[in-house]
Amino acid sequence: MSTAQLVVQHLPYLRRYARALTGSQMAGDAYVAATLETLVSEPETIGPSGNVKVELFKVFTRIWNSLSVNGRSEQIQRDLPAEVRLGQITPLPRQAFLLSCLEGFGEEEVGQILDVDTRTVRDLVDEAGRELAADMATEILIIEDEPLIAMDLEALVEGLGHNVTGVARTRTEAVKLASTKQPGLILADIQLADGSSGLDAVNDLLKAFEVPVIFITAYPERFLTGERPEPAFLIAKPFQPANVSAVISQALFFQQSARRREPRRPKLRRNAPSSKDPAARLGFSL
Repeated sequence: MSTAQLVVQHLPYLRRYARALTGSQMAGDAYVAATLETLVSEPETIGPSGNVKVELFKVFTRIWNSLSVNGRSEQIQRDLPAEVRLGQITPLPRQAFLLSCLEGFGEEEVGQILDVDTRTVRDLVDEAGRELAADMATEILIIEDEPLIAMDLEALVEGLGHNVTGVARTRTEAVKLASTKQPGLILADIQLADGSSGLDAVNDLLKAFEVPVIFITAYPERFLTGERPEPAFLIAKPFQPANVSAVISQALFFQQSARRREPRRPKLRRNAPSSKDPAARLGFSL
């Protein structure tokens, strides 16, 4: 398998990481496209004998950390209001946290991607977990038709300090529960018991109020193609508790942060791929 084919294989996971890090499908995809631009201009970056996934994420990280808007902030002041503190969490701990808990990289791999040693990785992940968990308890609506999975999710989010407003098995139940008590976050399966869609249920709810949404699906690659509007936060089944914790923290981070803003993005063409488009030259499109 060629390097380009291996890159294609790992691309959906880089896109998931990018949008979790930026909080936006558009911003995340722009950084991924910039990564592909780099791979086209510097093909020697990923060698045939190296770990393609690690090297791909490493190139992305080099681009992300090179922009001043993503630079490290000053030491977090513990006595600041929660919303301000959330906006000041340094990017490096968030990267370590997501690479480890969301993407499943080992400590050594995270260290290679971030160019730090394993002890530093451990410290960064611990720091991010403490900061992201502080002052973020909210009401969570679960839309899930499988009872055991719903019970696992309910126990997990309550263990993180959140309160579950209810569990809906269908689109209709979800709308009814949300009208009774508006949630601060939604965890939604995509395929529901009666054949209805969690996507449709969420669209119904978002007409009435804004709320961060995390989708759960056994087929994440189907929703990370770049061909249509996609979820910013996505968890694959079967999920690990650490994955859910990481994504919930990120979703609430971007929802609660008083300094929430769209990061400075490289200016990239959004038209159809052409012969000059790096994605086209690598054999895929964003």
